[in-house]
Amino acid sequence: MPGVSAMASRVAAVVPCKDEADRIGATVAAVLALPQVRRVVVVDDGSTDATAHVAREAGAAVVIHARNRGKAAALETGVRHVRELEAVSAATDPDDAWPAALLFVDGDLEETAAALGVLTDAVLEGRADMTIATLPAQITAGGGRGLVVRLARRGIERLTGFRAVQPLSGMRCLSPAAYDAASPLARGWGVETALTVDVLRAGLRVLEVPCELQHRVSGSDWRGQLHRAAQYRDVWLALVRRGWRPWHRG
Repeated sequence: MPGVSAMASRVAAVVPCKDEADRIGATVAAVLALPQVRRVVVVDDGSTDATAHVAREAGAAVVIHARNRGKAAALETGVRHVRELEAVSAATDPDDAWPAALLFVDGDLEETAAALGVLTDAVLEGRADMTIATLPAQITAGGGRGLVVRLARRGIERLTGFRAVQPLSGMRCLSPAAYDAASPLARGWGVETALTVDVLRAGLRVLEVPCELQHRVSGSDWRGQLHRAAQYRDVWLALVRRGWRPWHRG
């Protein structure tokens, strides 16, 4: 198994985002600066601002959804584009097949995305098939009361025996086998919860890794409440579709 140094620049990062023009440039620059990352693909999921332009100027390959299709669809579009680029590279140089891993990145991390390198090491070294970032306390106040987190954690543990610290974390590094095991991805905001369940059920290894990241926290206003309600719905559906029966005891 080659070490990390031999696998340098063999990670492709996929960044799904919407209306992140103020943050996406710094996020892309930080991810591109990681020695493990060869390319960044940003999927602009129906933005109404200059997200696509800013991401392209920062050095990302950009794919645009004309309308908002949701995070899972954006991730799938990004991975398809990575594989198209991979095919072109392999046709030019058969020894240049990549990526060794996929890195999923939220678009609002800005400069703190420079900390994402720790997620790639265990996957590149073959110690894990998927790593999940666990974040520290966020500087920006906000968020809900943990109802969605508790739902996701309880459902994942019931279905797989794995107790996740931060089951909704969107920053993940996956081997190609892990991504394929979870495809097609669960719709809506249930994508992260379903990723964990599907990868574990395929007999693959999942590891949570502390990562010094800061992102925009959803507010406590009515928009934040609607967002969390949609999250709860989608996580519940993802778990039920994978066999969890919360109305059954035992």
